[in-house]
Amino acid sequence: MSFVLDQVRRIDAQLDRVQLSSTSSAAPLDVSASSSPSTLRDSFRHSTRILSLQAAIHALSPGVSDRRALLSSYQIQYYLSALSAQPEASQSTQATPPAEKDVFETELEWLLASKATTLVYGLAIEIILNSTVKIADDLWYWDEVLSSQRYTALYSAQVSPLRLWDWGSKIWDDVRARAAGDRGDFASAGREAGNSVRQSWREFYGLVRQVVRERSVQELHTQILSPVTRIRNEVREKQKALRRIRLRNANALGVLIGEGLANESVHGDGLASPGERDGREKWKSAVARTVVLMEAVLAKANDVETPVEQFDTAIAHLTEDDPLYAADSEDPDRSDAGSLRPEIVAERLSRVLTLALPQYDVSTKALVRQHGKPSRIIRYWIPVTVGILSSSTVLRILVNRQAEVVQWIQDLGATIIDFWRNWVVEPTRKVIGTIRHDEGSEVSIMSKRSLQGDRDSLERMVVDFAIANPADATDSGGKLTDVEIADIRAKVREGDLTPVLRAYEKDLSSPFMGTVRGNLIRALLIQVQKTKVDIEIAMGGIDALLKSQELVFGFVGLTPGILVTYFVTRSLRNSLSEKRGSKAAKKQGKMLRQLRNIDRILVDSAPTDFGELHYKDQGLLLCEVHVLRLAAEKVMPTQIFREFGEETEELCDVRTGIEKQKKVAERIRWAYGRWLA
Repeated sequence: MSFVLDQVRRIDAQLDRVQLSSTSSAAPLDVSASSSPSTLRDSFRHSTRILSLQAAIHALSPGVSDRRALLSSYQIQYYLSALSAQPEASQSTQATPPAEKDVFETELEWLLASKATTLVYGLAIEIILNSTVKIADDLWYWDEVLSSQRYTALYSAQVSPLRLWDWGSKIWDDVRARAAGDRGDFASAGREAGNSVRQSWREFYGLVRQVVRERSVQELHTQILSPVTRIRNEVREKQKALRRIRLRNANALGVLIGEGLANESVHGDGLASPGERDGREKWKSAVARTVVLMEAVLAKANDVETPVEQFDTAIAHLTEDDPLYAADSEDPDRSDAGSLRPEIVAERLSRVLTLALPQYDVSTKALVRQHGKPSRIIRYWIPVTVGILSSSTVLRILVNRQAEVVQWIQDLGATIIDFWRNWVVEPTRKVIGTIRHDEGSEVSIMSKRSLQGDRDSLERMVVDFAIANPADATDSGGKLTDVEIADIRAKVREGDLTPVLRAYEKDLSSPFMGTVRGNLIRALLIQVQKTKVDIEIAMGGIDALLKSQELVFGFVGLTPGILVTYFVTRSLRNSLSEKRGSKAAKKQGKMLRQLRNIDRILVDSAPTDFGELHYKDQGLLLCEVHVLRLAAEKVMPTQIFREFGEETEELCDVRTGIEKQKKVAERIRWAYGRWLA
């Protein structure tokens, strides 16, 4: 919600309150059942007129939505035409005098004119405010051009075609003027002298060389300066012109706020005044004066012949000489009191809509086009030209290597898909399976039955060896009993291979005989199996450790894919929407700069005799506050922004005095520093 909408809605609400109080005793014409047919027809025409006025008033009331709060000029003029629509009976005769009109109808006409004036007042403030803010952007552009010689040289290259065209046009105009003054046109001179066409063209080129030589001599003093220095001087002249335009528009904005309906609706009793009759008439005079004020301000806002220091005086001369501005229906003894009628106000308001606003818009655009930053065609013709010239080469390369480009795109797509599937989807699925204790997703180094099978095989091998060599298995040396075999089995499970080791030690004393008998090799192979079982037991411990940390390993496997995906996505998003991404980060810095500009305006301004800001400084303050509000609306929460809007309203109130405005600016700085820093 902008500053303009706040002003329009507050004025509209005050008009509604004034109208309710002024029409409390007035009512439409009442017709009884015994009325005559002519009276009934007049009553019907009267009620139709009132209904059309009420419909137009309702349409001109600002809506809740910001989009339809301010209507366009065409819409306002369309609804304003309801004032000129007269009943059928009056079309063949003269219009009904104001004194003979019904009070209720008259009040509705005034309310319609007031509502339309409020919307036009909002349009005028908005167009001047937006123009002043855009001029600040142009000034920032020229500051960038002057900030370095590289930017200045770039600007010089951008405007070089225009400068060349301007120089050629001046040469051509000078040549034409001299040729016409000396001998008339070249065709008649050739016929009179009997010269050939070649001789005529030789004389023409000689004249061109003479003009170029003379202009070069005339511009010799400018050649002392470098081209970059001349460009910088021209840019500074444009800056000065834009600053004058900006100050004039800011002064116009301050006059509209300080002398128009916005000031009337804020101070004292608003648009109302004590007493029933005074309450009905004061707002009418305020509306009429505002219409005249808007017309005068829009006419003088872009008048370059009016100095900024004399702007307020020029507006005062225009308004004081206007009979509608001096008309006051509160004083019946004044000779011009009868001129204050809603039809007259509507007519002047239509003139503002059809003439003043369009002329102001056209003149503002012309001045900004003359002194503002160059158009986009001038700023971007160099890269566009380079792109067009190189487009054929790029297109030829793409056509000649079409198959390679297509294959590269396909490979890139396949790589992205495989990466997503193998490093993001699959690790995520495994992590989910681990959380759900899915056996298929368990981490293991060896199979589940491998260790048990090897231990059973070792047990059988040791038992069979003991049975075949009972002398090494027991001290008695006899046949093994079932109890002894069970004891050997239990010891093997605990890792005791005593029967095998005894035989192995015995055969080592005579390895050849042990090899021949086969016991040495058999014992050695059993120990190899024992080593395999020990290794599997160690691996089983590692396997158990991995299973206890299986979720950790799952996330470790998922992390690289997630990180790569996150950083690539973030890089693409920042590269594709760099301006949008950096806009949020720049808003707070922009708000702080705007608050700095507000503080500079309040500190550097010289107050009036009443301790208030001049209209010029007030307009500049409104522009800075407007930009500050727009930036704050996108950063602050809704409730905080509503409170911030109240602070800015108090900051823009010029009648409170510059000292109070400084305190409000200081309060904004510490109260909303979280969103400003």
